[in-house]
Amino acid sequence: MNANFWFETLNLWLLLALLVVGYGVGRWQERRHYRSLRLRELSLRHVVALNTRYVPEGVDASGAQLVSGSVVISSDYFKTFVAGFRAFFGGRFRGYETLLERARREALLRLKQEAQAAGATLVIGVRFQSTTIAGSSTPSVEIMAFGTALHTAP
Repeated sequence: MNANFWFETLNLWLLLALLVVGYGVGRWQERRHYRSLRLRELSLRHVVALNTRYVPEGVDASGAQLVSGSVVISSDYFKTFVAGFRAFFGGRFRGYETLLERARREALLRLKQEAQAAGATLVIGVRFQSTTIAGSSTPSVEIMAFGTALHTAP
């Protein structure tokens, strides 16, 4: 094997190195985000979010305010690369499922934070809206959570 062979395969080695780095960094960031989600969910567990249309029986609510939370999350290059193979062969792609799960949880947390800032401890009529953001080389999704924050008597 001569030096020309190694030079010609440099692109392949570079692609493999970038995929390994992308996988490692993506996993690290995803784990870090999950830790942040768990901690913030614990701190906001007193703000109850329901998808019901009406105030639950026995709850004395006064004042209502629209609250929302939105987030845009993008996939990393490794997941996008592997998704290309999944699209060719078909089947579930768990990498994108975790992306959507993280986005929904983050949007709900931001909704609860806005409700807490408004002095509310109950949010009813919670709905989610999702939008795909095109125009970039990696898939991105926006998730918006919205609902009606109610001020309840202690």
